[in-house]
Amino acid sequence: MSTIRLTAAQAMVKYIENQLNEDGDRFIEGIWAIFGHGNVAGLGEALQEAKERLPTYRGHNEQTMAHTAIAYAKQLRRRRAMAVTSSIGPGATNLLTAAALAHVNRLPVLLVPGDVFASRGPDPVLQQIESFEDGTVSANDGFRPYSRYFDRITRPEQLLTALPRAFRAMTDPADCGPATLSFCQDVQAEAYDWPVSFFEPKTWTIRRPVIDHIELDAAVTAIQQAKNPVIIAGGGVHYSGACEALRAFANIHNIPVVETQAGKSALAWDDPMAYGAVGVTGAGCANALCEAADVVIGVGTRFQDFTTGSWALFKNPDCKLLALNIQPYDSIKHGALSLVGDALFGLVALSEGLGEYRGPDLAASLKDDWYRGVDQVTGAPQSSDGLPTDMQVIGAVQRASNDNTTVMSAAGTMPGELHKLWKASGPGAYHMEYGYSCMGYEVAGAMGIKLADASRDVICMVGDGSYMMANSELATAVSMGVDFTIVLTDNRGFGCINRLQMGTGGAEFNNLLDHTRHQVPSAIDFVKHAESMGAKAQKVGNIAELEAALAERDQPGVKVIVIDTDPYPSTQEGGYWWDVAVPEVSQREEVNAARASYEAAIKERNEQ
Repeated sequence: MSTIRLTAAQAMVKYIENQLNEDGDRFIEGIWAIFGHGNVAGLGEALQEAKERLPTYRGHNEQTMAHTAIAYAKQLRRRRAMAVTSSIGPGATNLLTAAALAHVNRLPVLLVPGDVFASRGPDPVLQQIESFEDGTVSANDGFRPYSRYFDRITRPEQLLTALPRAFRAMTDPADCGPATLSFCQDVQAEAYDWPVSFFEPKTWTIRRPVIDHIELDAAVTAIQQAKNPVIIAGGGVHYSGACEALRAFANIHNIPVVETQAGKSALAWDDPMAYGAVGVTGAGCANALCEAADVVIGVGTRFQDFTTGSWALFKNPDCKLLALNIQPYDSIKHGALSLVGDALFGLVALSEGLGEYRGPDLAASLKDDWYRGVDQVTGAPQSSDGLPTDMQVIGAVQRASNDNTTVMSAAGTMPGELHKLWKASGPGAYHMEYGYSCMGYEVAGAMGIKLADASRDVICMVGDGSYMMANSELATAVSMGVDFTIVLTDNRGFGCINRLQMGTGGAEFNNLLDHTRHQVPSAIDFVKHAESMGAKAQKVGNIAELEAALAERDQPGVKVIVIDTDPYPSTQEGGYWWDVAVPEVSQREEVNAARASYEAAIKERNEQ
């Protein structure tokens, strides 16, 4: 057997270089790294040697570097991914939030945090977490619940099995998510005689399991008996490349499609069978269809509470759930009729089985009335009095967008309003991280989208709260020449959660900056802040000025447009109940009234 002598770190890098996707591209495009105690000597040396073959990028925070990597994978529909390495202590724990985000959203990322000495010779080393009861514990054990595959590399040869297992987890559509290889720092530097065959190029293919014929027959029968079927499209539609198959299926069989946050843009908004967003942040027409549905066909969705109105949405007493999902865990939720398989192949098989079946025709007014309301709330204000609403800001961005625009966000007000109101032109036009809804994803995520597809016109919509949570990768984007546009809506605090607080009877407290404990009123100059990191920034005073600024966004560089908005209004039309527990006992009458409404809603749901 032919061998080559390399350190464990060199071997890891060499292996990563040679793992390909079905298109012949390197699956791991590059690695984000902040070097520190635990990865600078071993991995740092290996990455430097391979820098012309496997790019190394440096950001300013481990969490946001990982957010960039995750957004990259999401925009490329999991066909490619990135890796992230960190030091053993705070660098590693900074990654935990991003690992959880990737896990919830079922997105691939390779995490390589440094770890303590496998030899334990110098224990305790700098930044080492010591457990008094368990000598095997390190800070990296925190990754275990957030990883689809976790391994601690305590000997070089363990990579022979650990690396293929990590790539299997990242490339398997049923198990897809983060893989964590906790890499002991002394082991990184140890040499081993590796089989040359270990580094031969390998292509990882997308597994598309055959649909079970018994499950398929049951699913076909259920749909054929349906009088009011509806399809809920989730992220799996995008990841399986099933957008066109879904469009064809829906139009052939005349079954309306509604979309989750992850599924939005699977169909263009103006497709005859596209009825918009579903659930808590859904369109009125979509939710009306789901309320009346006798068969709900979930395609690539995990039926999150926002999608189902906390499971109160499906009001028809005869309603059946049918779940086409590649992950069996998701396909049986709430007693659903299970159809385990790939969304693309599943839709094709269902269509063949259904033959000439068509659902009932729907009144054109159902959809038309909804979008007439959308145009009203997103239209330019008729008066210059008062601050613009977030909905009016969305309207301005919509009017400035084109078929190549990708609008993105993650947390706060924007996800809900965009889900309801944004008219997505088609696949790739809408990028929302709403599985974990992580504040601070936005700026880094926008950079990841642009790195994934340089041709896209990327517009990041972020509130002041999320921007302040994590904005350092703005400087990274500037330095790397990654161009995108940020529309920063400043409502002086956490406007979304403030409205939720008020909606559950609570007093305004600790959300808007004016309602926090302070001695000096907050007066953040976001323009100066963005400019200090190299971005081109300006503040606009109204919607007309915002539209004018957006019209100039084709200039190179990162653009930041700041606009003050009213924190209180939200779109009243559409939407659905969300189960947010209200205190049973309170001195506030508003809370007591909210509790009574809450108990009534719970009773109604439980009696369905």
